[in-house]
Amino acid sequence: MSALKYQVFNKAVPIFLLIMMIFGSVQKGVGRDVTKVGTTAATFLSISVGARALGMGGAFVSVANDASAMFWNVAGLAQLQRPQVIFNHSEWLANINFDYVGFVSPLGNAGVIGVSFTSLNMADMEQTTELNPEGTGVRFSVNSYAFALSGARKLTDNFMIGFTGRYAREDIFNSHATGWAMDVGTLFITPFNGIRLGMSISNFGTKMQIRGDDLLIQVDPDPTISGNNQTINAFFQTDKFDMPLLFRVGLSMDLVNDEQNRFTIAIDGLHPNDNSESVNVGGEYVFNNLFFLRGGYRALFQTDSEEGFTVGAGLNYRVSEIGLHLDYAYEDFGRLNNIQKFTVALSF
Repeated sequence: MSALKYQVFNKAVPIFLLIMMIFGSVQKGVGRDVTKVGTTAATFLSISVGARALGMGGAFVSVANDASAMFWNVAGLAQLQRPQVIFNHSEWLANINFDYVGFVSPLGNAGVIGVSFTSLNMADMEQTTELNPEGTGVRFSVNSYAFALSGARKLTDNFMIGFTGRYAREDIFNSHATGWAMDVGTLFITPFNGIRLGMSISNFGTKMQIRGDDLLIQVDPDPTISGNNQTINAFFQTDKFDMPLLFRVGLSMDLVNDEQNRFTIAIDGLHPNDNSESVNVGGEYVFNNLFFLRGGYRALFQTDSEEGFTVGAGLNYRVSEIGLHLDYAYEDFGRLNNIQKFTVALSF
């Protein structure tokens, strides 16, 4: 038992020092009065994918080694040895449905390729106007979705890099906004007690602007003149908004890793363009590569955050050549209640 304690202590010292470095860099941005919350479009691209990662408090950028890596750190795809399909569903806030489907496949020395589809939708709503505040009887829908193509490969045995190209679209009634973005990720397995260091930049892309028939209006170009045309077609001019750019840096390590037990701890520092800086921390315990228990905390140091602790569990089961992975996560969302996420993954 004393040998195990020494092993854990010996591994924990270097990662503790690195954690302090991340805390220090994040705290420099804490306390700012302006956080730019609500100033980006396509914010659904920031919703966490995968119950496993969420259960670990979102501290996953250096852990990412399954199909959900296409969201967290695309470089992690290079670790996959077999094709994998992932299905993710969660009932987001205010009865909004969030779904994610992804497929990845190794291509030998060429690396690993993946495709994914993200969808956010809700029930139809009734139109209200200034003259009909109780509703006009006309119903409309609001939907957001994105398609992405990812690729990653190992440059050395311990260093990986990956890229993602993404098309995003948001629809509301008869109007829409579209945009293109890319992700870049790297993952390095250091020689220091197997500490993993990951970095990613997500949603670096074009601005998005609402366009469509709902912006069409009829105006009188000069109301001071009588007898002129009062129904000249015109369009409201809308602003362009950035996509939710996010920089992540994280590290993780296995404090225990033997034939039956593995205990991983992880920490991520986040720098978004539409919020204040924050830190995610979490851990995962694995027994016999069959049962998984996870816990973590999200958005430490973030200004006015409603996010908090997370817990999760998973089951890994193999039938012949097919591996079945079932994961569940719960996240406390403060005054907004909670989020529950379910993920099913198949490896074959």
